[in-house]
Amino acid sequence: MKTMLNLLLKEKNKSLEETVVSIQKGDEAALQDLLLKYKPFIKKTVSSVCKQYIDDSDDEFSIGLIAFHEAIMKYDHDRGASLLAFAEVIIKRKVIDYIRSNSKYKEISMQLGTNDNDTNGTVQLIEDNISIEEFNIKRDEEKRREEILRFQELLKMYKLSFNDLIKHSPKHEDARINAFIAAKVIVEDQELLQQLQENKKLPMKLLEKKVIVSRKTLERNRKYIIAVALILAGDFLYLQEYLKGRVEG
Repeated sequence: MKTMLNLLLKEKNKSLEETVVSIQKGDEAALQDLLLKYKPFIKKTVSSVCKQYIDDSDDEFSIGLIAFHEAIMKYDHDRGASLLAFAEVIIKRKVIDYIRSNSKYKEISMQLGTNDNDTNGTVQLIEDNISIEEFNIKRDEEKRREEILRFQELLKMYKLSFNDLIKHSPKHEDARINAFIAAKVIVEDQELLQQLQENKKLPMKLLEKKVIVSRKTLERNRKYIIAVALILAGDFLYLQEYLKGRVEG
């Protein structure tokens, strides 16, 4: 099952996940740009495990950087989880492995007056938290899949499919924004929404009077407008978050 990221829009600007796909196909320049861009994220993640500030020169940062690279290469966007959520788990696990095997941390524990049991207890707590994160990621994956399946069934009632959305999605940003605004107008107007839900088609005449968009534009983007309106009006939290982030953000 493809995720909504690939199923809704084919946009001009690459998303993070689309960039990762390019990297996995051998785009070395994109890899270097992504590693540079997400250095603060890597440092923050590593620091949360080590409980201290981590600099570029620290071995722990190198471990985190390698782990982030590994996460990029292993990431599968079709599974539903975001790259950063997946990468965070990988980085923390790699850093924990490093802590367990590095004598430096044992020396620090001795200087602080703690013993191996204290250190192991802290590491175990971190591992427990990571297990919770993994559970949450998997739970979110299942919820996204369930949403997509429900939305797919709803589209059938309007004689639409995901392939229709890909084929008929607006190619230009301004057209996409105008179509999105039209969909919001439908959702926020009880009469428009009722006509859409009852007739299973765009209430063109009434909608024309309430948006500053030509009928020709509405007709051209009809399928996209219907799909967005259904998402906004329905119980589709993940798809709504995706749409608002891509169009309103």
